[in-house]
Amino acid sequence: MTPILHSLTAWPALLGEAAGGPDVPATAAPARLEDATGLPPAYIEVGQLDVFRDEDLAYATKLSRAGVPVEFHLRPGAPHEFDSIAFTSDVARRAIADRIRVLKSI
Repeated sequence: MTPILHSLTAWPALLGEAAGGPDVPATAAPARLEDATGLPPAYIEVGQLDVFRDEDLAYATKLSRAGVPVEFHLRPGAPHEFDSIAFTSDVARRAIADRIRVLKSI
């Protein structure tokens, strides 16, 4: 699925008729966030082949520029839902270990 087609499917599924409109909160569409100052630390991971890769990277960059601590992982060669598709793969095991480590530190 192309990134544009995926977004045309994903956003309406999440937001219903509000998708694309002016009333979508930044918590639902982080790309619309104008000022990230004061947000809590973030853990963001995305597969290199994920259709949301560029959005995730842009959000991580926006947070970091606002002084928000960000741990960002770009999983090489991994598609969207890589951890569900191939949950015993090395990349999925590393991702799960990172998630557990971060959750234990909270």
